[in-house]
Amino acid sequence: MELRRHPRFKLDVEIRVYPRDCPVVRGHTVDISESGISAMLRVEVPLGEVVRLEFTLPFGEVEVLAMVRQRNAFRYGFQFVEASSAQDVIGRTCRQLALAQSGGDAENGVES
Repeated sequence: MELRRHPRFKLDVEIRVYPRDCPVVRGHTVDISESGISAMLRVEVPLGEVVRLEFTLPFGEVEVLAMVRQRNAFRYGFQFVEASSAQDVIGRTCRQLALAQSGGDAENGVES
């Protein structure tokens, strides 16, 4: 069993993935943690590539670099690779989601 540094929280928002030499790939997030995010994408993105991600959280817009770490069918796992102002927005959102989802009130967490 794999141990994670940060807990994951369900999150369903639109995401834009900008691979190095390809047009933008659009999809929807599945979950988020302070160290990464997973999303469902319809177009293949190369494993190991660093991409730019853009998505909107309750506390603001996020633009962050991430490495494509995993792929399972259409679900991709991204690990954030930079410390940026986006980390504050991501951290605040994860704390809000932790409160909402631990109280059995996950449906009232983050609006999509």
